[in-house]
Amino acid sequence: MRMIVAGLALAMSGCSTVGSMTSTVGGWFGHGPVKAKPAELVEFKPTASLTEAWKGETGDTGGYLFRPQAAGNDVFAAGGSRVVRIAVANGNTVWKTDADAKLSAGAGVGQGVVLAGSTKGELLALDQVSGQVRWKVALSSEVTGQALVVGDIVIARTGDGRVQGLGVADGSRKWLYTRNLPVLSLRGSGGLVVRDEVLYAGFPGGKLVALNAANGAQLWEATVALPRGATELERVADVMGNPAVDERQVCAVAYQGRVACFDRRNGELLWARDTSSNTGLAMDERNVYVTDDKDAVTAYDKTSGRAGWRQDKLARRAVTAPLALGAWVVVADGEGYVHVLSSEDGSFAARAKVDSGVHSAPADIGPGFAVETSKGNVVAFRLK
Repeated sequence: MRMIVAGLALAMSGCSTVGSMTSTVGGWFGHGPVKAKPAELVEFKPTASLTEAWKGETGDTGGYLFRPQAAGNDVFAAGGSRVVRIAVANGNTVWKTDADAKLSAGAGVGQGVVLAGSTKGELLALDQVSGQVRWKVALSSEVTGQALVVGDIVIARTGDGRVQGLGVADGSRKWLYTRNLPVLSLRGSGGLVVRDEVLYAGFPGGKLVALNAANGAQLWEATVALPRGATELERVADVMGNPAVDERQVCAVAYQGRVACFDRRNGELLWARDTSSNTGLAMDERNVYVTDDKDAVTAYDKTSGRAGWRQDKLARRAVTAPLALGAWVVVADGEGYVHVLSSEDGSFAARAKVDSGVHSAPADIGPGFAVETSKGNVVAFRLK
């Protein structure tokens, strides 16, 4: 079981969140978790060229899941108490803003604003050009994940099961969607993704919901996984990471559950396969890629759900959710290694090392990709 058990963090909603960042074995009480030994890295002949392009700096992530986001010619990232704008071309820091708060989420970008959230429930909107604070609003609890911008609406979620739409101009509330949460949930559960003005949101308890992004109205609800077991821990079945969406379907994966794809129009189940993930998935034109809780990466045909290949040589390395990037699938691990896999067969194509562990999926910054390390460094790579 891969979770941080050192401290069940009491969420403001009254439920508990369990971190899901390192491989552990052993009991929940008494001596605490014992870290499992990561698998040794296998040798291989590189078939791709992976080079570090530049490095920027935010601040220590403090165990929170931050992911850089590209917009135009820049990358925006958050960490510690800082939000930064970095030029994609050369890695120069264009601006760096101190949010005067411990950040827990970010960075989201759109409509001229950069968004970050704090552990105390503050959502900040910074001017994309200058980095100056445009507005700050207090939400109901710790801000989680990556806020989105859809038209003139900012969409943010908090750890108490709320998703809300705010005006991009001033942060005023436009709509609110609320769900009751189970007693326990995993940190990193419940991502957001938008396509064609429809918001897809995963929740603890195994549910995937489609909402009208303009007004928050629920369009449909689907079951990714059903909680099972006698204890609250056994019944954790949270949708992990961001759902993946294309023109036809939306897919999600749950811890102690399954990976499932649904018709975007009505939420009808297209296919599902039993698996358990505490990080998430990605999708490209052919496959859905899932990192499971044993740190194996599996490719499923996105039309039939048939498993194509499985890369299981990264066991106990705390592997991130994948990034699908053309001919490659990119993941990183808790020791700071970045692994490039062939999207054809899952074989290792390239590898690199950064300064510390990576816990969020790599981000496409076109050209190349970037990872954010636990020490708060944003490292960009070129891949060919």
